[in-house]
Amino acid sequence: MDFGPNLVNLLVAAGLSGLIGFEREFNKRDAGLRTHIMVGMGAALFTIVGAELGVDPTRMAAQVVSGIGFIGAGTIFRAGDSIKGLTTAAGMWTVAGIGVAAGFGMLALATTATVVALLVLFGLLPVVERLGSRDKQGETRTDDAD
Repeated sequence: MDFGPNLVNLLVAAGLSGLIGFEREFNKRDAGLRTHIMVGMGAALFTIVGAELGVDPTRMAAQVVSGIGFIGAGTIFRAGDSIKGLTTAAGMWTVAGIGVAAGFGMLALATTATVVALLVLFGLLPVVERLGSRDKQGETRTDDAD
């Protein structure tokens, strides 16, 4: 086992996941910087360990996806007529994918996915706020309000 590349992949996963977690932290969401780093790094770690042990990589990735789906589902809840936490759950799912890509050494793909995710989270927020949406009482709310 060559520890150097694995360490780089793990650190890249943590760094890229942290960028997405920063956006969640910046917008004062419950699952923020630390949570996103742990999810991305954990996904990378499982991927690296599976690859080193010779486990079928598709099986390992599938287990990461289902595990993060379970965690993400716990962040989503209904409050009256609105649903909260959906963007946070989607962000954790995306970060897990970034972690898996980084764990496999696909650093360009992981970086590109991070850039696109940040463009969606930061770049589309003004558009969503401008468009807004109306609930049943006629009050304006934005995005998923998680």
